[in-house]
Amino acid sequence: MMPDLRRQVLESGKTVSRKAASREASRATSRASSVQNSRQSSRNASRHASDDEDAADLSDDTAWSIASLDDQDLADNPEQDNSDWPEELGDRIQEILDRKRSSIQGREEAFAAFVRLAKFHYVEEEIRTYVGELVGAFCKSIKFESSVRETTLALRALELLTITAADSTIYENVEPVVTRAIRDSTSTVVKTAAIHCLSVCTLLGGAGEDSIAEQMTFFLDIIASDGQSIDAPDNAECVTAALQEWGLMATEIEDMEEESEEAIQIFIDQLDSNDSAVQIAAGENIALLYEKSYTPREDDDDDEDEEEDGDGDGADSEEEEPSFVSMSGGGSVQRSNKLIKRYNPYHNTPELQRQLQTLSTIHNKRISKRDKKTLHTNFTSILTTVENPRRGPMYNTALNHDTHRHYGSKLKVKIGRDGVMNIDRWWKWIHLNSLRRILQGGFAEHYYQGNRAVLDSLPVMVRMTPQSHRSAARKSTKSKLNARRWAVHDHSDDEI
Repeated sequence: MMPDLRRQVLESGKTVSRKAASREASRATSRASSVQNSRQSSRNASRHASDDEDAADLSDDTAWSIASLDDQDLADNPEQDNSDWPEELGDRIQEILDRKRSSIQGREEAFAAFVRLAKFHYVEEEIRTYVGELVGAFCKSIKFESSVRETTLALRALELLTITAADSTIYENVEPVVTRAIRDSTSTVVKTAAIHCLSVCTLLGGAGEDSIAEQMTFFLDIIASDGQSIDAPDNAECVTAALQEWGLMATEIEDMEEESEEAIQIFIDQLDSNDSAVQIAAGENIALLYEKSYTPREDDDDDEDEEEDGDGDGADSEEEEPSFVSMSGGGSVQRSNKLIKRYNPYHNTPELQRQLQTLSTIHNKRISKRDKKTLHTNFTSILTTVENPRRGPMYNTALNHDTHRHYGSKLKVKIGRDGVMNIDRWWKWIHLNSLRRILQGGFAEHYYQGNRAVLDSLPVMVRMTPQSHRSAARKSTKSKLNARRWAVHDHSDDEI
């Protein structure tokens, strides 16, 4: 069982933001009068830039069309005609390991080349005998932080090494140095990259359940203090990264009943942020926690439970829960397809719904048109899940004016010419966004080449039939237009 997250944050002696602190007193009274009894029978249930671009551009937001994962990526893939990449990778590895003869600029170029090659090719075989040495070389650059670009590229290289190598010793060897970069670096660009890197190394580098819980508490501390706990006060990039990686780690925890109330309160604070990326990441975590309050029906569940937890919509009571897939490589476990409510994820859902409704219709003149549209689309989908946790991310969401409820088709992502992946649950959406941030234009290559970390993180792809192709062709124009409604706010190394 994970610790009481908010209490640990507030009692740790670390800085808490004024915004979070000012609300705590009023929340205590609200919780005392409003909290509902939870069930005691809870179950466990791109752009691709050159190697020479500056790392400061990492903060650029990148819009991503979810209608097709590969069309634009493959068109911009600088490696698709590079048949000599294994030789180039071998040379770059030797440059990285020969640190005594290297300069800062030389290491930057070598790391950038490693990132490019490891991103656009599945390099597991080529790096297999060098994993330990490469980890040591990357950690030296992270530790010494000779330049922001070298350090950030070393963190990205370490991420790609971890997602490729399937080595269970990485976490224990890198955690101290990466955590120190988050706490002590003078660059918020490095801090942000290190937050993402620590999450990947934790989930894919051999960390156990206690370590995952520890890092979730660390990230929650960053969120609750608006970045002040790592000396990055009010830095939206650091807070967004911590929100995204907390959500990714939460997908690995089967039962979040004990943590849900405290975590949602912290995320609600971030809904008032002036940064849309922070707001959306917080909202997605809230939707995930509501989703996790429902689990598949088990043999000893009474029929009354299903009827009691339904909302009168017959389709919802038959909502299918896909197999659970672990980002850390645990494989899939087949379950029943009927979802049953196990507990109340938050004590005041009606108030939360009102706040989400405001964000889904916000018309503040100080918000850019782009951010306003992104907020509307994302929070309409988030609100839909909070209202009915059986419903995951929606695509083409629309309001039924008779019932005042939002409905829409389930999100589908096209991979290659023949593949379609259904993203009908928030854990899938969070996993997909994480892989998209790490692999970017190389995602399809890693997927089709059998990268185990990628395959274990996502649902099985469904192959399109000829009829599906014809239907997809008819809808292609509409899909491209609708795809623009969704934006992923990431901070990618492709702007390096």
